[in-house]
Amino acid sequence: MSTSRSKPVEVLSEEEAAEELARLAAEIAHHRDLYYRTDAPAISDAEYDALEARNAAIEARFPMLVRADSPSQRVGAAPSEAFAKVRHGEPMLSLDNVFDAGEFAEFCARIRRFLRLPADERLRFVAEPKIDGLSINLTYEDGVFVRGATRGDGIEGEDVTANLRTIADLPQRLKGTFPARIEVRGEVYMEKAEFLAFRDAQAKAAAEREHRRERGEKLGEAVVIPANPRNAAAGSVRQLDPRVTAARPLRLIAYAMGAASEAPAETHSAYLARLKAWGFRTNPLSRLLASEADAASFQAVIAEQRAGLSYDIDGVVYKLDRLDWQGRLGFVGRAPRWAVAWKFPAEQATTRLLAIEIQVGRTGALTPRAVMEPVNVGGVVVRHATLHNEDEIARKDIRIGDTVIIQRAGDVIPQVVGVVAEKRPRDSVPYVFPTACPVCGSHAIRPEDEAVRRCTGGLICAAQTVERLKHFASRRAMDIEGLGEENVELLFREGLVKSPADIFRLARDEARHLLLANSYHYLPQVDALRRRIADGAIGKLEHINCSFISVTRNVFTGTQGLSKWESAFFRPDRATWQDPAAGGGFAYGQLSHSLAL
Repeated sequence: MSTSRSKPVEVLSEEEAAEELARLAAEIAHHRDLYYRTDAPAISDAEYDALEARNAAIEARFPMLVRADSPSQRVGAAPSEAFAKVRHGEPMLSLDNVFDAGEFAEFCARIRRFLRLPADERLRFVAEPKIDGLSINLTYEDGVFVRGATRGDGIEGEDVTANLRTIADLPQRLKGTFPARIEVRGEVYMEKAEFLAFRDAQAKAAAEREHRRERGEKLGEAVVIPANPRNAAAGSVRQLDPRVTAARPLRLIAYAMGAASEAPAETHSAYLARLKAWGFRTNPLSRLLASEADAASFQAVIAEQRAGLSYDIDGVVYKLDRLDWQGRLGFVGRAPRWAVAWKFPAEQATTRLLAIEIQVGRTGALTPRAVMEPVNVGGVVVRHATLHNEDEIARKDIRIGDTVIIQRAGDVIPQVVGVVAEKRPRDSVPYVFPTACPVCGSHAIRPEDEAVRRCTGGLICAAQTVERLKHFASRRAMDIEGLGEENVELLFREGLVKSPADIFRLARDEARHLLLANSYHYLPQVDALRRRIADGAIGKLEHINCSFISVTRNVFTGTQGLSKWESAFFRPDRATWQDPAAGGGFAYGQLSHSLAL
């Protein structure tokens, strides 16, 4: 197996570089297809940017190895077969990225070298927040909207004219004077509040659909619950029925120009003013910068405002203001030489801390969790983040009401990495970690050699019991299909399951009625387990996937790898089998009451 993917670019041999470019071309094409065609990305924006950056770095070192299918030579992905194809009057280019002031300075230096400008010549840029939505191309003839298309592969896009007509922000006819024919580029997006309401509605619709499926109704396509506003907007525009699009809370901002029968302006800033006069919404945060030296301060200002914006952004786009210079610069590969996207630091955002919840685990560990105003971090809407333990809260001096910096650790678990001290409320007070369990009220102690405080309630603590039940039914233990966390909580709350043994005593009709009434899945595997036990087919339990338990044909044996609590439940000398017809099932006598769990 090749290890070229793990090697730094500077140490790759030519053969390894060619192999790595082939891999990257295939991998990036796959992720572009997921992002642009199915609106279901499998990786974060930061991970995708890292793939493209590695591809660009290898091509810069080995220019003779640039492939015909290189990501640097392509934009987006091929249009979907579900829509007619539309050829753009001018290609819809992608943008190169920079991530710090040094890279932006090098971008400006390349412009100066290409245009042969003196060092003291000012470069005026228009800075525009980069909205994370679906790029579209709108064609107007004699001031009338005639066609709308997605970016597609940059040359051809999907004809979504009928769907775009349903968006209120899109002017059907331009005002004032305008070119006889012009392409206007913009972004379709969802605001954060609208997205959260839409996603909640989709989740409820999905639950109701499942309820109907359980009743035996024949249903159509599954209800899609989008992961983030960008996916929601893109999926809404790509609906085959325009009435579905019309029901979605979509917005549109215009920001660029494609082909035009005549130049509507001499500068990009003047063109934005024309867009607004024609009836388009433009971004009020866009600014004309006097020189490139103002870019860093503008970037910092927008980064500070990011969390409070009504829509998601992942950076700022800087476009050279003079259109004649844009024309001279042209483009290289898939990107213009006159514009760049300055991305924010990967996977971070700021938001307000509303509360600190204390969660109680199956071992009694008290774990603090941050409850925050919703914020998009790396394409995922985050409401909660880990605070690790009381020492971390004290070390970072995290207080309720603070503006906090959120980061997705390893692109998976959101965590609070710091506090914006200058935004701290004047009446804030240091957080005091509880010394009693918030669930059962038992004393919570912290051993001298541990960073974790634990509830001493044991069996009387409902939180610990529920977490142990969740663990018992989880993939790492019994792997009981359908018995997820919500179902465990429901069954415990209703008094049907208080110990693992109760799972096998569930009365089928009672459990089914309860779960259906609450729009949850019925537990077919639990029912199968119950019936197997009822038939006394102990030997056949070996077919069940138990990650930690060795099962023989007759009895459970070999408890190596189990905790004391789990091992005890599977000791053959403690387990007894009772006739289910008499209300029995899998029984452990007084075991569950005598163990010090």
